[in-house]
Amino acid sequence: MSHTPTPSAPLSPGRLRLVIVAMSLGAFAIGTTEFASMGLLPQIARDLEVSIPQAGMLITLYALGVVIGAPLVTIAAVRIPRARLLVLLIGLIGLGNLLSAIAPDFATLASARFIAGLPHGAYFGVASLVAARLSPPGRRARSVSLVMLGLTIATMIGVPASTALGQSVGWRSAYVIVVVIAAATTLAIWRLVPEPEGTGATGSIRGELGALRRGQVWFALGIGAIGFGGMFAVYSYIGEIVPGVMGLGERAVPLALFVFGLGMTLGNLIAGRLADRSVYGTIFLGLIGMALSLAVFGLVAHQAIAGMVLLLAIAITSQLMGPSLQLFLLDASPDAPSLAAALHHSALNIGNSLGAALGAAVLAAGWGLLAPAWTGVVLAVLGLGIAGWSFTVHRRQLRRDVVGTGVEPEVSVPC
Repeated sequence: MSHTPTPSAPLSPGRLRLVIVAMSLGAFAIGTTEFASMGLLPQIARDLEVSIPQAGMLITLYALGVVIGAPLVTIAAVRIPRARLLVLLIGLIGLGNLLSAIAPDFATLASARFIAGLPHGAYFGVASLVAARLSPPGRRARSVSLVMLGLTIATMIGVPASTALGQSVGWRSAYVIVVVIAAATTLAIWRLVPEPEGTGATGSIRGELGALRRGQVWFALGIGAIGFGGMFAVYSYIGEIVPGVMGLGERAVPLALFVFGLGMTLGNLIAGRLADRSVYGTIFLGLIGMALSLAVFGLVAHQAIAGMVLLLAIAITSQLMGPSLQLFLLDASPDAPSLAAALHHSALNIGNSLGAALGAAVLAAGWGLLAPAWTGVVLAVLGLGIAGWSFTVHRRQLRRDVVGTGVEPEVSVPC
């Protein structure tokens, strides 16, 4: 397969924008396929003659594919140049959705959803690495956030549109749409994305696994898996909270989802600018803001307008962590960035499952429809504690380096 050669000079701003749009289109496809299944569970269950809880396993299996696939796919593809690997990964995403669209029975569909989830984390990890390496200093986090923008726009546009299409034409059409988007992304990446210097085949599995020996990598993953779960504790139950607490009808649920998707998109854009100035500062701001937003939501959600405003705030503050943690992981493991960046999405999907599971537990305990919001506060505060611990360890290491060498060291994890 021929591919654009490694650039000998920095990309022009216009060319860099095209490269980011190409990779963001793949993020849009992934975001659409990840969340569209949630809105189509009744149609899938009815067509394949299974119960709603059984159909819900499709969501779990996709998330499991993400968690398992992020490290395994990244390690298996350690010798493949990064830009070429992006083409292969988005092709695998298209294949998983094609199998989903033509699945004759539930067992086949379940297997297809697991396959579709396998390249999810690796794609975002590699795309973030490529975007950061192709960008000039001071714009790396912004470029990473723009790649992730495709995912948040999918929650605002792709998911509602594919769900509506699936409800009117048939649930298989939602997966067909993703196949088409994945095919367009494959062509765009192949034609537009160059191989950045220093991101080719990393050479060894042992080298990539070296990322797991770094304490800051585990701190970042802990922040994502626990702190980010605070947002999912509420997001998972919007369908019940909007009519049951905010006093709006079920027809207002799509509006609430749109508001949440809008907030995620705005938060992602804000995060890119803030994280280029301070990664730690942006992470702290996101966790504190999310904890406060969730707490206020728990107090005022009975008022519809206030509830909608707070849903927007929860979404914005939660997304301040996404690009920040992604850049944090790239810098925390410079000699094995692909695995570290891919594991970020394993952590986020663990947060997804953790937040949803704890939200379900407090609801089952009879604590009320706002109990998930207070559960989210606890998770956000725990994530803030992990971030504070990480920052303390990082500063101690910097002081030891200064005492040992007498020279101010280069900071691998920006403050």
